[in-house]
Amino acid sequence: MIANPAPTCSCCGTPVPDQEQIDVRFGLPDAALEVPEEARHKAGVAALLRVDGVGSFIRCLLPVRLTGGTELVVGTWLRIGDEDLDHARRSWGRPAYRELALRGTMANAIEPWGADLHGAPATVVVRDPDEIPYVDASDDAVLHRVLTTTWDRDDVLSRVGDPLPVPVRTPLNERWSVERTGGLSAAVVDNTHRFTGPGRTVHADVFADRLRRGPEEFLAALLNGAPAVPPEQRITEDVPDGIRHAFWTAATHNGRTQYELYGFTVHRSGTAVGVVCLWDEPDDLAWAQHVWRSVRSEDAATG
Repeated sequence: MIANPAPTCSCCGTPVPDQEQIDVRFGLPDAALEVPEEARHKAGVAALLRVDGVGSFIRCLLPVRLTGGTELVVGTWLRIGDEDLDHARRSWGRPAYRELALRGTMANAIEPWGADLHGAPATVVVRDPDEIPYVDASDDAVLHRVLTTTWDRDDVLSRVGDPLPVPVRTPLNERWSVERTGGLSAAVVDNTHRFTGPGRTVHADVFADRLRRGPEEFLAALLNGAPAVPPEQRITEDVPDGIRHAFWTAATHNGRTQYELYGFTVHRSGTAVGVVCLWDEPDDLAWAQHVWRSVRSEDAATG
């Protein structure tokens, strides 16, 4: 049997994985994060946890339907009673496990629902004897909606800071967004959005022009002091209601070559986004240009 080859990105040739299911997980219940490691005890199997002075927990799966036919499966924790933990331990790996059903409360604040989901009552059941239990039902309004509603893919996935196997459009503010490509983690440090992964880094910032200049004049100000590069290492393009420009170069640090692209997208509203893409492999220029061109204003997206 020969597997079908994975499709690739038309922009940069990167393999595009199956997007039907995305798995993320919480390593611990929120309440266990600040206790000493010696206070955490596995109760026979890795999916069962007892935390001294805190309580008992079972790992479970929360399925979330997303637009585009994608399902996000969140590995999370349910707080349960001590007797239920013992019952689950006795059932694990035995025929009785198929019938396991437990009720407890959600033990992680899962974005974008956050604190509204933490502590919500839930029932978990076994759907497959080879998997941990699934969150199946809840009489909590928020968790019931999570289980029964189809959610906007990018709105949910952009809240996941860990690396994802798929590209995600990520808001920079109420107007601007950019694509975080697959395999990059996400964080905001000093108002700069940072996407990082093996051999690739992106920094994205939003700028406002207090002088309210036109796009070309504002772009010239943003490029003031930029290094001179050959014509084949720079691009200027018109975009709806504005202009964008990028240039790229290479620098050697401690005997290692790092490739760099600096790009700006300027809108007639007097705001702009600057992206800096850093990468290790020379063939990743197409990836960097794709990230730069993915910058989008809400006006352009809806106009």
